[in-house]
Amino acid sequence: MAEIKNYTLNFGPQHPAAHGVLRLVLELDGEVIQRADPHIGLLHRATEKLAETRTYMQALPYMDRLDYVSMMCNEHAYVLAIEKLLGVDVPLRAQYIRVMFAEITRLLNHLLWLGAHGLDCGAMTIFLYAFREREDLFDMYEAASGARMHAAYFRPGGVYRDLPDVVPQYRESSVHGPRDTKALNSNRQGSLLDFIDDFTQRFPKYVDEYETLLTDNRIWKQRTVGIGVVTPERALQLGFSGPMLRGSGIAWDLRKSQPYDVYDRMEFDVPVGKEGDCYDRYLVRMEEMRQSNSIIQQCVAWLRANPGPVITDNHKVAPPSRVEMKTSMEELIHHFKLFSEGFHVPEGQSYAAVEHPKGEFGIYIVSDGANKPFRLKIRAPGFPHLAAMDEMSRGHMIADAVAIIGTMDIVFGEIDR
Repeated sequence: MAEIKNYTLNFGPQHPAAHGVLRLVLELDGEVIQRADPHIGLLHRATEKLAETRTYMQALPYMDRLDYVSMMCNEHAYVLAIEKLLGVDVPLRAQYIRVMFAEITRLLNHLLWLGAHGLDCGAMTIFLYAFREREDLFDMYEAASGARMHAAYFRPGGVYRDLPDVVPQYRESSVHGPRDTKALNSNRQGSLLDFIDDFTQRFPKYVDEYETLLTDNRIWKQRTVGIGVVTPERALQLGFSGPMLRGSGIAWDLRKSQPYDVYDRMEFDVPVGKEGDCYDRYLVRMEEMRQSNSIIQQCVAWLRANPGPVITDNHKVAPPSRVEMKTSMEELIHHFKLFSEGFHVPEGQSYAAVEHPKGEFGIYIVSDGANKPFRLKIRAPGFPHLAAMDEMSRGHMIADAVAIIGTMDIVFGEIDR
């Protein structure tokens, strides 16, 4: 009798559903997965090693490039870890701005996840809807930091600068005439806070549109219900966090359990799933977008009413204003030392974690008293999720492996750091 052999298939990195540079080696019995072996190393950014050769400020832009759809959330953990060692106070207005942009970043992340996950499973339209809203969110990034993606906006001790009084506007072109341009700019006449406020008024209706497209769609449910089930106990054992953990029914959110900045002043709910499958994780992220929108509204209301400084006045950590630098010799020296040498961080070690859109994103810094980290280690939320790929996909079909990769919200920059 002939011996039955499983055959091995390379899934990715050239496959359109293998996000980024993921390579999966699948062992198949027909179309049923017997084993899934994720291979990493095709990207390897060496961020942790590079940070040891750069000053603390020079290493900040590397954080944006880790998970390159959750840019400011990566920066958030990094500056919190540095502030723990430095012992600097962060002005309250800066903390509100940070929280507001962390939630704007969560929307950016979840919208890309929604569009890409839908596309992977055969839903084409949702991708275009999600990217429509991402354009407005990128304009908020650009107005505040000058960059649409890699913002480098957070700083140890606060944020780079206060929120601007103007928002970029559309110009007339061969595509948009005067009337079109005027309509496009109708909500861009005021400050950035006005523009963000207008967006938060519109956004719940957009989420309703996404849900109309997917939530009760029978093809979507066939692709996600009962796929990649993880029990609450197993999710904890595997080191899951974020929507992957909450989808299994465990209400763990660092913004509630270990609040940082002004999250303890925010009112929001932590959505959890029941079944621990791809469909529940989809529902959790949809509700998270609604909760993030509410947090942004709370921050906008507070920021409108409370002007103030947005970065520490300790000029050994943050630069003085241009006026002070040009009128005081001492401030000029501070400025020169900061931009040539950086600041020295006291000896010690610190770990800071944030509730990143994908889970717990942590930065562990060891300082030897120099102006560069002695060691920097990153706790990437996607790494333990990818490690569970084999367990989650065993016994499913190849097409289900695509849905499972999608539900993990994999971005390789942070996994293969």
